[in-house]
Amino acid sequence: MTMRNQPTARQVRLGSELRKLREAAGKSAKEVAGLLGSSSTHMSQIEAGSSAISEERLRRLAAHCACADEELVEALAAMATDRTRGWWEEYRGVLPTAYLDLSELDHHATFRHDVAVNHVPGLLQTETYARALFSYMNPEFPQSEVEHRVSHRMKRKVVIEGPDPIPYETVIHEAALRIRVAGRTSFRTQLARIMELSEADHVTVRVIPFDLDDFAGAGSAMVHLGGAVPRLDTVVRDAPHGTAFVDSEAQLEHFRTLFRKVRGESLNPEQSRDLIHHLAKEL
Repeated sequence: MTMRNQPTARQVRLGSELRKLREAAGKSAKEVAGLLGSSSTHMSQIEAGSSAISEERLRRLAAHCACADEELVEALAAMATDRTRGWWEEYRGVLPTAYLDLSELDHHATFRHDVAVNHVPGLLQTETYARALFSYMNPEFPQSEVEHRVSHRMKRKVVIEGPDPIPYETVIHEAALRIRVAGRTSFRTQLARIMELSEADHVTVRVIPFDLDDFAGAGSAMVHLGGAVPRLDTVVRDAPHGTAFVDSEAQLEHFRTLFRKVRGESLNPEQSRDLIHHLAKEL
């Protein structure tokens, strides 16, 4: 099969999950390759996401590794046969691959949970807010670079504003609702947009107020995307050198626990809307 020069995060994840199946069975790449009539080099390429695997071969691999989790196998088979080329492909070669990877993960997600501390979550941002944010964070960028990022961010909203939206829940610290990224008038519009979206049945917005005692969650900002099965969830975090995609079982459980903790400390949706309304009136 053709080698991929730059596999997507989703393709890398499939390879990683197949490696986990093999290692859980105590088998070497060479051993599994022999059972599949392949080579250890090709097996390594599959596990790195740089080479595809057919559904038939994937199911044989799962059987040889004694994987009894039928839901997981079905989810992996769906990943292996997926040929989606979504709207984000128009930005390939234009934006960093992490932007495209996140859009692809959004597209396949069964739900999305956000925790935002410094800025309004991307899916809730207005175009004016996003443009001001990208311009400030990347002052050396030409305007065309900023506009590509703004355009991409606006199109990402399809996951909660499109015809088939996913369940979306976000916890936003009051700090993010007070920092006037785009000026007073524009920020009033931004708060109104959050209020409008929060009325949708599939959208839940919660706020962590400043006056909450014993809150130390400044480092809890994250995006948690639901997979077809919990094992295939992904957490996305900003890292010093770019975007980090977290998918180890221990780390996923850590971030699930962290989200539950932050959500449990937040105001309920009605109280949150009241606070956002109050902040808008102050403007």
